[in-house]
Amino acid sequence: MKRRVAYVTGTRADYGLFSEALKRIRERPEIELSLIVTAMHLESQFGLTVRDIESDGMPIDARVPTLSSGDTGGDQARAIGKAILGITDALERIRPEVVIVLGDRGEMLAGAIAAAHLNIPVAHVHGGEVSGTVDDLVRHAISKLSHLHFPATDEAADRLRKLGEQPDRIWVVGATGLDYLRRFEPIPDAELAAELNLDPGKPFVLFTQHPVTVEMAGAAAQMETSLGALADAGVQVVATYPNADAGGKAMIEVLDRWAAGSRWLHVFPSLGQRRYASVLRRAAAVAGNSSSGIIEAPFFGVPVINIGSRQAGRLRAENVVDVGYDRQEIRAAVAAALSDEVLIARARACHNPYGDGHAGEKIAEVLANIELGPALLTKRMSY
Repeated sequence: MKRRVAYVTGTRADYGLFSEALKRIRERPEIELSLIVTAMHLESQFGLTVRDIESDGMPIDARVPTLSSGDTGGDQARAIGKAILGITDALERIRPEVVIVLGDRGEMLAGAIAAAHLNIPVAHVHGGEVSGTVDDLVRHAISKLSHLHFPATDEAADRLRKLGEQPDRIWVVGATGLDYLRRFEPIPDAELAAELNLDPGKPFVLFTQHPVTVEMAGAAAQMETSLGALADAGVQVVATYPNADAGGKAMIEVLDRWAAGSRWLHVFPSLGQRRYASVLRRAAAVAGNSSSGIIEAPFFGVPVINIGSRQAGRLRAENVVDVGYDRQEIRAAVAAALSDEVLIARARACHNPYGDGHAGEKIAEVLANIELGPALLTKRMSY
């Protein structure tokens, strides 16, 4: 009899990171896969990215709307509450034997809370990392609610052990997002430039900047600073919307205002997985504070200007330049990423500490063979 495994997905980011792993899981004859789709995926403002999941032919067994029109920390907390209610209903109906969650988003915390209270083992991907602010609190809380751990690096695995997680429940698999980058077929350069309305003879920067929850009051000003620096640099920019955390809507308003009538700034709620990977592959540099710059950009040897505190403490490769919320500092870093031969060469030659693009097979192997039952649900501190 097949064991049913459910994956909770809330954003274009987590689905993009885990899509190839889902394919490897689905290929296992021992496993029946279900997806619980929630949060940003179901909102037209963010590109209605549930359609990307549908086009991949993934089995969606539940859709759980959670977001409101608000833009505060309270709205974010209420969205988590709605997610707990909706995901609980979905899990009671689907009755999976394992629930997979990834990273540090509120909907992933909701999924872990619901599953744990329903005595369903939780498998956590990308636990044990450090990136600052409320993300760390949520990520570590998910780890403590989880029974199986699939960290991306040895450093993250060591941190999980220090949190008291049992070593025999931890498998270092690498970053699942690299699985897709290793396999995908890029959009041809000319076609990509036409789709994005870019001058194919000039370099461009890929830009994504998310709100930092503890800096919510400054979210709009931070976006203003970054866009001003990019304008000063005189470079074409392909920008994607920030996520739905508190402060995100204020940042979108700034982004859309700058883009109105602009010939250098091209803004998209979502690029879609293949187009995003194609853009990342061809970008002269990546700017902003997305984990994609830290984890995925090294795969293509792209220089990264990491802005602000959102990725503070996260393990990074030699392609990353860290800057503050300072217009001149950001502009100078962008200019260096485009013209400094030493920086460009260092980025091209960098070693990616997040693995080799084979995480999905390793996760699928564990999920297909791990012994289920009361012993798996019974956790103990490792010290």
